[in-house]
Amino acid sequence: MPATITMNQRGTLTLPKHLRQALGMERGGVLMAVPAEDGGIILRTAVAFPIELYSDRRMAEFDRADADLGRRLASKPGRTAK
Repeated sequence: MPATITMNQRGTLTLPKHLRQALGMERGGVLMAVPAEDGGIILRTAVAFPIELYSDRRMAEFDRADADLGRRLASKPGRTAK
């Protein structure tokens, strides 16, 4: 069922409840907007995963943890470090 949606002053759109239900969306759901050839847009449900950008300090922590694990594994009987 088509719906007219009005953009507010901040550029925010609110999808009517029946459209959110048809998409299976809940609060916090993510949509991807894709330009359509006819000048419109296509909305598709999407999944967003957080990413972490590691600082040099955090990378050093990983290196220390890897080295520590290597030492512990090498000290186990019958194990050799690679």
